[in-house]
Amino acid sequence: MTTTTAPPSAPVEVRPGRARRRTSTSAPKAARIGAFVPALALLGVFFAGPLLWAVYSAFTNVALTGAAQVDFVGLDNFKQMVQDGQFWNSLLLTLVFVVGSAVIGQNTLGLLIALLLRGRSKTARAVVSGLVIAAWTVPETVAAFCWYSFLHPGGTLDGILGWVGLSQNWLYTTPMLAVILANVWRGTAFSMLVYQAALNDVPPELQEAASVDGASVWQRLRYVTIPLIRRSIVSNLMLITLQTLAAFGLIYVMTKGGPGTKSQTTPIYMYQESFQFYNLGYGTAMALVLLLIGAIFSLIYVRLIKVEDL
Repeated sequence: MTTTTAPPSAPVEVRPGRARRRTSTSAPKAARIGAFVPALALLGVFFAGPLLWAVYSAFTNVALTGAAQVDFVGLDNFKQMVQDGQFWNSLLLTLVFVVGSAVIGQNTLGLLIALLLRGRSKTARAVVSGLVIAAWTVPETVAAFCWYSFLHPGGTLDGILGWVGLSQNWLYTTPMLAVILANVWRGTAFSMLVYQAALNDVPPELQEAASVDGASVWQRLRYVTIPLIRRSIVSNLMLITLQTLAAFGLIYVMTKGGPGTKSQTTPIYMYQESFQFYNLGYGTAMALVLLLIGAIFSLIYVRLIKVEDL
Protein backbone atom coordinates (compact mmCIF):
# COMPACT_ATOMS: atom_id res chain seq x y z
CA MET A 1 0.00 0.00 0.00
CA THR A 2 1.46 3.27 -1.05
CA THR A 3 0.85 6.59 0.65
CA THR A 4 1.02 9.98 -1.00
CA THR A 5 2.06 13.07 0.80
CA ALA A 6 0.71 16.49 -0.09
CA PRO A 7 3.24 18.93 -1.44
CA PRO A 8 4.30 21.56 1.02
CA SER A 9 2.23 24.72 0.78
CA ALA A 10 3.90 27.82 -0.56
CA PRO A 11 4.76 30.40 2.05
CA VAL A 12 2.27 33.23 2.32
CA GLU A 13 3.81 36.56 1.40
CA VAL A 14 2.79 39.35 3.68
CA ARG A 15 2.79 42.77 2.06
CA PRO A 16 3.27 45.51 4.62
CA GLY A 17 1.65 48.09 2.39
CA ARG A 18 -1.65 46.27 2.28
CA ALA A 19 -1.60 45.66 6.01
CA ARG A 20 -1.06 49.32 6.70
CA ARG A 21 -3.85 50.33 4.34
CA ARG A 22 -6.28 47.98 6.02
CA THR A 23 -5.36 49.31 9.42
CA SER A 24 -5.86 52.92 8.34
CA THR A 25 -9.25 52.27 6.73
CA SER A 26 -10.46 50.48 9.83
CA ALA A 27 -9.77 53.48 12.03
CA PRO A 28 -12.89 54.58 13.89
CA LYS A 29 -14.81 57.55 12.60
CA ALA A 30 -14.40 59.32 15.93
CA ALA A 31 -10.67 59.56 15.37
CA ARG A 32 -11.19 61.19 11.98
CA ILE A 33 -13.79 63.59 13.34
CA GLY A 34 -11.41 64.45 16.15
CA ALA A 35 -9.22 66.32 13.68
CA PHE A 36 -11.94 68.97 13.40
CA VAL A 37 -12.27 69.50 17.13
CA PRO A 38 -9.60 72.26 17.38
CA ALA A 39 -11.19 74.20 14.51
CA LEU A 40 -14.66 73.86 16.04
CA ALA A 41 -13.31 74.95 19.41
CA LEU A 42 -11.75 78.08 17.89
CA LEU A 43 -15.00 78.91 16.10
CA GLY A 44 -16.90 78.46 19.33
CA VAL A 45 -14.56 80.66 21.37
CA PHE A 46 -13.99 83.49 18.90
CA PHE A 47 -17.24 83.49 16.88
CA ALA A 48 -20.15 81.71 18.51
CA GLY A 49 -19.15 82.78 22.02
CA PRO A 50 -19.08 86.55 21.42
CA LEU A 51 -22.20 86.32 19.26
CA LEU A 52 -24.17 84.52 21.98
CA TRP A 53 -22.89 86.99 24.58
CA ALA A 54 -24.00 89.90 22.40
CA VAL A 55 -27.46 88.37 22.00
CA TYR A 56 -27.70 87.91 25.76
CA SER A 57 -26.48 91.44 26.52
CA ALA A 58 -29.02 92.98 24.13
CA PHE A 59 -31.81 91.81 26.44
CA THR A 60 -30.16 93.03 29.66
CA ASN A 61 -29.12 96.33 31.23
CA VAL A 62 -25.43 95.40 31.35
CA ALA A 63 -23.23 98.48 31.63
CA LEU A 64 -19.54 99.35 31.85
CA THR A 65 -19.88 100.79 35.35
CA GLY A 66 -18.66 97.79 37.29
CA ALA A 67 -22.12 96.93 38.65
CA ALA A 68 -22.29 93.29 39.66
CA GLN A 69 -26.05 92.93 39.18
CA VAL A 70 -27.30 92.53 35.61
CA ASP A 71 -31.06 92.43 35.11
CA PHE A 72 -32.98 90.91 32.24
CA VAL A 73 -35.01 93.72 30.63
CA GLY A 74 -36.54 91.82 27.72
CA LEU A 75 -37.32 94.01 24.71
CA ASP A 76 -36.80 97.33 26.51
CA ASN A 77 -33.62 98.11 24.57
CA PHE A 78 -35.36 97.51 21.26
CA LYS A 79 -38.38 99.58 22.33
CA GLN A 80 -36.02 102.41 23.22
CA MET A 81 -34.39 102.01 19.82
CA VAL A 82 -37.70 102.37 17.99
CA GLN A 83 -38.40 105.63 19.83
CA ASP A 84 -34.84 106.95 19.46
CA GLY A 85 -34.69 109.49 16.65
CA GLN A 86 -30.92 109.61 16.88
CA PHE A 87 -30.72 105.90 16.10
CA TRP A 88 -32.90 106.26 12.99
CA ASN A 89 -30.76 109.18 11.86
CA SER A 90 -27.62 107.07 12.31
CA LEU A 91 -29.20 104.19 10.39
CA LEU A 92 -30.10 106.50 7.50
CA LEU A 93 -26.55 107.89 7.41
CA THR A 94 -25.19 104.34 7.46
CA LEU A 95 -27.23 103.43 4.39
CA VAL A 96 -26.11 106.63 2.65
CA PHE A 97 -22.50 105.81 3.48
CA VAL A 98 -22.81 102.21 2.21
CA VAL A 99 -24.59 103.13 -1.02
CA GLY A 100 -22.39 106.14 -1.72
CA SER A 101 -18.98 104.70 -0.91
CA ALA A 102 -19.43 100.99 -1.65
CA VAL A 103 -22.28 100.27 -4.05
CA ILE A 104 -21.72 103.36 -6.22
CA GLY A 105 -18.22 104.57 -5.42
CA GLN A 106 -15.90 101.59 -4.98
CA ASN A 107 -17.85 99.25 -7.23
CA THR A 108 -18.21 101.65 -10.16
CA LEU A 109 -14.72 103.14 -9.93
CA GLY A 110 -13.13 99.71 -9.55
CA LEU A 111 -14.92 98.43 -12.65
CA LEU A 112 -14.01 101.56 -14.61
CA ILE A 113 -10.31 101.29 -13.75
CA ALA A 114 -10.28 97.58 -14.62
CA LEU A 115 -11.91 98.30 -17.99
CA LEU A 116 -9.50 101.14 -18.78
CA LEU A 117 -6.48 98.99 -17.94
CA ARG A 118 -7.67 96.11 -20.10
CA GLY A 119 -5.44 95.76 -23.12
CA ARG A 120 -2.95 98.36 -21.93
CA SER A 121 0.78 97.74 -21.69
CA LYS A 122 2.25 95.94 -18.70
CA THR A 123 3.97 99.13 -17.58
CA ALA A 124 0.74 101.14 -17.56
CA ARG A 125 -1.13 98.39 -15.72
CA ALA A 126 1.64 98.03 -13.15
CA VAL A 127 1.87 101.78 -12.45
CA VAL A 128 -1.88 102.42 -12.15
CA SER A 129 -2.58 99.23 -10.20
CA GLY A 130 0.33 99.97 -7.87
CA LEU A 131 -0.98 103.46 -7.09
CA VAL A 132 -4.51 102.20 -6.43
CA ILE A 133 -3.33 99.27 -4.29
CA ALA A 134 -0.99 101.57 -2.34
CA ALA A 135 -4.04 103.42 -1.01
CA TRP A 136 -5.57 100.10 0.04
CA THR A 137 -2.47 99.00 1.95
CA VAL A 138 -2.35 102.22 3.98
CA PRO A 139 -3.68 101.56 7.51
CA GLU A 140 -7.16 102.88 8.07
CA THR A 141 -6.11 105.34 10.78
CA VAL A 142 -3.28 106.72 8.65
CA ALA A 143 -5.61 107.12 5.65
CA ALA A 144 -8.14 108.94 7.83
CA PHE A 145 -5.50 111.36 9.12
CA CYS A 146 -4.29 111.98 5.55
CA TRP A 147 -7.80 112.93 4.42
CA TYR A 148 -8.38 114.93 7.60
CA SER A 149 -5.31 117.06 6.89
CA PHE A 150 -6.23 117.30 3.20
CA LEU A 151 -9.78 118.58 3.86
CA HIS A 152 -9.09 120.54 7.05
CA PRO A 153 -9.17 124.36 6.90
CA GLY A 154 -5.66 125.39 6.00
CA GLY A 155 -5.01 122.02 4.37
CA THR A 156 -4.01 121.22 0.81
CA LEU A 157 -7.48 121.36 -0.74
CA ASP A 158 -8.33 124.53 1.13
CA GLY A 159 -5.15 126.19 -0.13
CA ILE A 160 -5.83 125.20 -3.76
CA LEU A 161 -9.47 126.28 -3.76
CA GLY A 162 -8.61 129.46 -1.92
CA TRP A 163 -7.11 130.81 -5.15
CA VAL A 164 -10.57 130.83 -6.75
CA GLY A 165 -12.50 131.85 -3.65
CA LEU A 166 -14.00 128.42 -2.84
CA SER A 167 -12.20 127.87 0.46
CA GLN A 168 -14.35 126.31 3.19
CA ASN A 169 -14.32 123.78 6.01
CA TRP A 170 -15.30 120.63 4.13
CA LEU A 171 -15.35 118.48 7.27
CA TYR A 172 -17.96 120.83 8.72
CA THR A 173 -20.11 121.71 5.71
CA THR A 174 -20.14 118.30 3.95
CA PRO A 175 -18.92 115.69 6.47
CA MET A 176 -20.67 112.71 4.84
CA LEU A 177 -19.24 113.56 1.43
CA ALA A 178 -15.78 113.81 3.02
CA VAL A 179 -15.90 110.37 4.63
CA ILE A 180 -17.46 108.82 1.51
CA LEU A 181 -14.64 110.14 -0.69
CA ALA A 182 -12.03 108.92 1.79
CA ASN A 183 -13.54 105.45 1.90
CA VAL A 184 -13.80 105.26 -1.90
CA TRP A 185 -10.15 106.30 -2.24
CA ARG A 186 -9.02 103.62 0.18
CA GLY A 187 -11.28 100.71 -0.80
CA THR A 188 -11.45 100.90 -4.61
CA ALA A 189 -8.42 98.63 -5.02
CA PHE A 190 -10.35 95.55 -3.87
CA SER A 191 -13.06 96.02 -6.50
CA MET A 192 -10.45 96.74 -9.16
CA LEU A 193 -8.63 93.47 -8.43
CA VAL A 194 -11.89 91.49 -8.50
CA TYR A 195 -12.89 92.94 -11.86
CA GLN A 196 -9.42 92.55 -13.36
CA ALA A 197 -9.57 88.83 -12.58
CA ALA A 198 -13.11 88.59 -13.98
CA LEU A 199 -12.26 90.44 -17.20
CA ASN A 200 -9.31 88.14 -17.81
CA ASP A 201 -11.80 85.27 -18.14
CA VAL A 202 -13.86 87.03 -20.81
CA PRO A 203 -12.97 85.46 -24.20
CA PRO A 204 -11.56 88.14 -26.53
CA GLU A 205 -13.17 86.32 -29.47
CA LEU A 206 -16.60 87.44 -28.27
CA GLN A 207 -15.49 91.07 -28.15
CA GLU A 208 -14.02 90.80 -31.64
CA ALA A 209 -17.15 89.14 -33.02
CA ALA A 210 -19.36 91.86 -31.52
CA SER A 211 -17.07 94.54 -32.95
CA VAL A 212 -17.24 92.96 -36.41
CA ASP A 213 -21.04 92.92 -36.16
CA GLY A 214 -20.96 96.70 -35.64
CA ALA A 215 -21.51 96.85 -31.86
CA SER A 216 -20.28 100.04 -30.21
CA VAL A 217 -18.09 100.12 -27.11
CA TRP A 218 -21.11 100.67 -24.89
CA GLN A 219 -23.04 97.85 -26.56
CA ARG A 220 -20.13 95.45 -26.14
CA LEU A 221 -19.90 96.40 -22.49
CA ARG A 222 -23.64 96.06 -21.89
CA TYR A 223 -24.44 92.92 -23.87
CA VAL A 224 -21.15 90.99 -23.76
CA THR A 225 -18.89 92.00 -20.86
CA ILE A 226 -21.38 92.74 -18.07
CA PRO A 227 -23.38 89.48 -18.50
CA LEU A 228 -20.19 87.41 -18.42
CA ILE A 229 -18.88 89.01 -15.19
CA ARG A 230 -22.25 89.37 -13.46
CA ARG A 231 -21.44 86.82 -10.78
CA SER A 232 -18.23 88.70 -9.94
CA ILE A 233 -20.19 91.95 -9.72
CA VAL A 234 -22.69 90.48 -7.26
CA SER A 235 -19.97 88.81 -5.17
CA ASN A 236 -17.96 92.04 -5.04
CA LEU A 237 -21.02 94.03 -4.02
CA MET A 238 -21.78 91.62 -1.19
CA LEU A 239 -18.23 91.75 0.20
CA ILE A 240 -17.76 95.51 0.07
CA THR A 241 -21.28 96.15 1.38
CA LEU A 242 -20.71 94.05 4.50
CA GLN A 243 -17.29 95.60 5.02
CA THR A 244 -18.57 99.18 4.66
CA LEU A 245 -21.62 98.54 6.81
CA ALA A 246 -19.39 98.13 9.87
CA ALA A 247 -16.90 100.92 9.03
CA PHE A 248 -15.85 102.76 12.16
CA GLY A 249 -12.22 103.87 12.32
CA LEU A 250 -12.19 106.06 9.22
CA ILE A 251 -15.27 108.05 10.24
CA TYR A 252 -14.27 108.31 13.89
CA VAL A 253 -10.83 109.70 13.13
CA MET A 254 -12.06 112.19 10.54
CA THR A 255 -15.25 113.56 12.15
CA LYS A 256 -16.11 111.49 15.27
CA GLY A 257 -19.66 111.53 13.95
CA GLY A 258 -19.86 115.31 13.84
CA PRO A 259 -20.39 118.08 13.55
CA GLY A 260 -23.31 117.25 15.79
CA THR A 261 -24.75 114.09 14.29
CA LYS A 262 -24.21 114.90 10.61
CA SER A 263 -21.85 111.94 10.08
CA GLN A 264 -22.89 109.78 13.03
CA THR A 265 -23.38 106.36 11.46
CA THR A 266 -24.73 103.44 13.48
CA PRO A 267 -21.28 102.00 14.40
CA ILE A 268 -20.28 105.45 15.75
CA TYR A 269 -23.53 105.71 17.71
CA MET A 270 -23.04 102.18 19.05
CA TYR A 271 -19.56 103.09 20.27
CA GLN A 272 -20.80 106.26 21.98
CA GLU A 273 -23.65 104.50 23.77
CA SER A 274 -21.52 101.53 24.80
CA PHE A 275 -18.18 103.07 25.76
CA GLN A 276 -18.87 106.75 26.40
CA PHE A 277 -22.25 106.49 28.12
CA TYR A 278 -21.58 102.93 29.44
CA ASN A 279 -24.93 101.63 28.14
CA LEU A 280 -23.53 98.38 26.78
CA GLY A 281 -26.89 96.60 26.60
CA TYR A 282 -28.36 99.27 24.33
CA GLY A 283 -25.23 99.27 22.20
CA THR A 284 -25.31 95.52 21.64
CA ALA A 285 -29.00 95.74 20.75
CA MET A 286 -28.09 98.15 17.95
CA ALA A 287 -25.32 95.77 16.91
CA LEU A 288 -27.89 92.99 16.46
CA VAL A 289 -30.02 95.26 14.28
CA LEU A 290 -26.96 96.09 12.18
CA LEU A 291 -26.18 92.37 11.94
CA LEU A 292 -29.72 91.74 10.72
CA ILE A 293 -29.37 94.44 8.05
CA GLY A 294 -26.14 92.82 6.87
CA ALA A 295 -27.90 89.47 6.69
CA ILE A 296 -30.68 91.01 4.58
CA PHE A 297 -28.13 92.47 2.16
CA SER A 298 -26.41 89.07 1.95
CA LEU A 299 -29.67 87.26 1.22
CA ILE A 300 -30.48 89.73 -1.55
CA TYR A 301 -27.09 89.25 -3.18
CA VAL A 302 -27.23 85.46 -2.81
CA ARG A 303 -30.68 85.51 -4.38
CA LEU A 304 -29.32 87.49 -7.32
CA ILE A 305 -26.60 84.88 -7.83
CA LYS A 306 -29.16 82.05 -7.78
CA VAL A 307 -31.35 83.86 -10.29
CA GLU A 308 -28.39 84.09 -12.67
CA ASP A 309 -27.88 80.32 -12.43
CA LEU A 310 -31.43 79.59 -13.62
